[in-house]
Amino acid sequence: MIDLLTLRGQIDEIDREIVSLYERRMKISGQVAEYKIETGKKVFDKQREEEKLAVLKSLVSNDFNRHGITELFEQIMSMSRKLQYQMLTEKGALGKLPFIGVDKLDTEKARVVFQGADGAYSQAAMMQYFGDQISSFHVDTFRDAMIAIDEGSADFAVLPIENSTAGVVSEIYDLLAEFENYIVGEQVIKIEHCLMGLPGTKLSDIHTVCSHPQSLMQSARFLLEYPSWKQISMKNNAFAAKKVQKDGDKSQAAIASEYAAKLYGLEVLQKGINQSSSNSTRFIIVTNQKIFKKDAKKVSICFEVPHESGSLYHMLSHFIYNNLNMNKIESRPIEERNWEYRFFIDFDGNLGDSAVKNALRGLRDEARNMRILGNY
Repeated sequence: MIDLLTLRGQIDEIDREIVSLYERRMKISGQVAEYKIETGKKVFDKQREEEKLAVLKSLVSNDFNRHGITELFEQIMSMSRKLQYQMLTEKGALGKLPFIGVDKLDTEKARVVFQGADGAYSQAAMMQYFGDQISSFHVDTFRDAMIAIDEGSADFAVLPIENSTAGVVSEIYDLLAEFENYIVGEQVIKIEHCLMGLPGTKLSDIHTVCSHPQSLMQSARFLLEYPSWKQISMKNNAFAAKKVQKDGDKSQAAIASEYAAKLYGLEVLQKGINQSSSNSTRFIIVTNQKIFKKDAKKVSICFEVPHESGSLYHMLSHFIYNNLNMNKIESRPIEERNWEYRFFIDFDGNLGDSAVKNALRGLRDEARNMRILGNY
């Protein structure tokens, strides 16, 4: 019987040889980077890598080893590229990102747009972020808000992107990919839904309750106690409160904020009907300018990947290699391209950091349609 310790000793010897050869290879990759710095040649050469993988696979004896060699050398070539990106970044050969760092946002005399009506949670987020001395207006849809800043009728838009219990607002992600607008800030507000009706309304009077679909879902446990109530979805909570006030019908109730109740002269029938006491919504502040605050700490990007095995894995390796903390990833289907997806990623960092520049340059070369959505 072969001695296990002997076999392990042989593996250790081979591993030392592999390490030595790897370091030798990376040293030569550094020389390749120096050549590319001098000549301006791109780091990523997809055709060259595919040809090399084909040759390497032809050298092995069976399918299992062919798969292993492919995976091994994809990783080795990936590490080689990352070293080259790092060297190009250090030498300043990658150029500057097309974003301007500012000490603070210019909000004096700025116009801010939000979706909904007076009394919407978006308005509350706007006032918390900008204060109550700004010029603002509201529009019916999220798209209208993006169009307003895209065309210049507003300087900033306030849009909900994520709720702690209901999840992401997928439409916002699609609009961020569609429009050349950029995130420059965020505001998180606590959500407390209230049931409201005309003054003097009793719970026994109610037959219909109106609200945004997410608010209805977040209040599902409370609404289960009243199965006879008809639920009507609205574009915005404030629209629901406004409808109850305008219709003057005690059989109607709305789910919205306490602020909306005061604004439309409605009586709060019950507070805090959403089941989660820690329910919060994150809003983003969007503009059409490529700017970021110099003390920004979060970067948002989106990109597409080839419809191939392991393609997303290789993209995410840029964050690992550059020691960047990725704190969110979402995917959205790409219109008219079945089973292909656009990925949205948030990670910690600043566009002025060399590690961030390094990761973004690698992603830009290797992903499809990579875009920086903002640094805030």
